[in-house]
Amino acid sequence: MNKKTILALFVVLGLVAAGVAYRLKSTTGETKKSSPEQPVSLVQVQVQDVPVLIDVNGAVVSLKTVEVRAQTSNLVQKVHVVEGQSVLRGTTLFSLDDRADRANLDKVRSQLERDRALGADLERQYRRSQELKAQNYIAQSAVDTTFAQREAQAALIKSDEAAVAAAQVALEYDTIRAPIAGRLGVIGVYPGTLVQPSSAALVTVTQLDPIAVQFNLPEDSLASLQAAMSRRPGKANVKVRIPAGGEELRGNLYFVDNVVDSATGTIKAKAQFANPTHLLWPGQFVQVRIELGALKNVMTIPAAALVTSVTGRFVYVPNEDHTVQSKPVSVRYTFGDSMVVDGLSATDHVVTDGKQNLRAGSRIRTVNTPSARVNAAAHTPAEAGSKTLDAPRTP
Repeated sequence: MNKKTILALFVVLGLVAAGVAYRLKSTTGETKKSSPEQPVSLVQVQVQDVPVLIDVNGAVVSLKTVEVRAQTSNLVQKVHVVEGQSVLRGTTLFSLDDRADRANLDKVRSQLERDRALGADLERQYRRSQELKAQNYIAQSAVDTTFAQREAQAALIKSDEAAVAAAQVALEYDTIRAPIAGRLGVIGVYPGTLVQPSSAALVTVTQLDPIAVQFNLPEDSLASLQAAMSRRPGKANVKVRIPAGGEELRGNLYFVDNVVDSATGTIKAKAQFANPTHLLWPGQFVQVRIELGALKNVMTIPAAALVTSVTGRFVYVPNEDHTVQSKPVSVRYTFGDSMVVDGLSATDHVVTDGKQNLRAGSRIRTVNTPSARVNAAAHTPAEAGSKTLDAPRTP
């Protein structure tokens, strides 16, 4: 191969290399000029009132439970009720043998009538002695003696009246009545059973309507509990769900204990519920939701918009040039799949889907139409669950 051919070959190779380099440089420049857009979904920040809710487990307890016992030693004559029966206050439960007490009552009543008759006679004698003294037929000492006898008889009559009252009370002890309205438990006696004040309870009466639910809350909720009781007394601010059937009942918070349990760091509280159909039963475990107040006019966003990094929490907010910037936020309260945050304005939109591929300055392409009402129904605080990320601030 001569020198001219070799030179021509080198010239051709150089031209080819220059063309390839130019194409590579042009492609790189175009790539740098137009970075790919990331598809994202946007939701507008909403301003609304959010109830502060706490979910705990509770137990149903009766407002009143009475163990019925005998107040005298006697034999059971008759049982008027059956186990599990619902009774009203004053319903006769048991009758005891009352023959001795009735005889004693008749005896003291007879003594009272006798002493009243003697008292009437002494009253007449005293008046007659006064008339005779006025005519100087008897001395003053005779009048004084008659007066003393009359007063002694009056005192004896009062003693007899007290004995009659005591005998009536003893006779009433032979009829045992329901002290409250409620449902009867197990009956432990039968006709012929000897009962005594120290014996076991004859039966237990438990009130079922109304009824209470008891639960424990963290001690940092004490101020919110007290505010909820003082701000809206009698309001139905507690809801219970029965796990077995799924029914829900509403009641009102009426009691907060006067001491915090130092072992658990919790405080005991109770709510009262109307229970006409006996859905709530003493000893039953239920799910309790307590409304401790409301956060007024706060900014809410979906929980899916939050990004957590080593530097803190933030959300991606779109700019007018279709890029995004990161805005730091602080979470005040979460409810269901939404949260209350500080650091945003009502006109802001936040990225919910696609944020994992973003960085500050990334270009985006919206795949949904930003609207102030996007997913509003999915983030309604009254229907969502509740869970506190940071300590909620009571308004």
